[in-house]
Amino acid sequence: MKKDTHPDYHVIDVKMTDGTIIKMRSTWGKEGDTLSLDVDPTVHPAWTGGGTRLLDAGGRVSKFKKKYEGLGF
Repeated sequence: MKKDTHPDYHVIDVKMTDGTIIKMRSTWGKEGDTLSLDVDPTVHPAWTGGGTRLLDAGGRVSKFKKKYEGLGF
């Protein structure tokens, strides 16, 4: 294996949005640096199963419903 082809992994602190700190191996920063997250698995809807809503942006949903209202949907 060639030398110096892989990044240097080291341990950093990852600060979650609720203030908890997790130690993790990373190539980010230097040994002992702290990475503060804006979004993490404790608050992001993709991980928490947050509700999805149908938004009528610019009347697209109402335009669709009007276009196909006679078809019995």
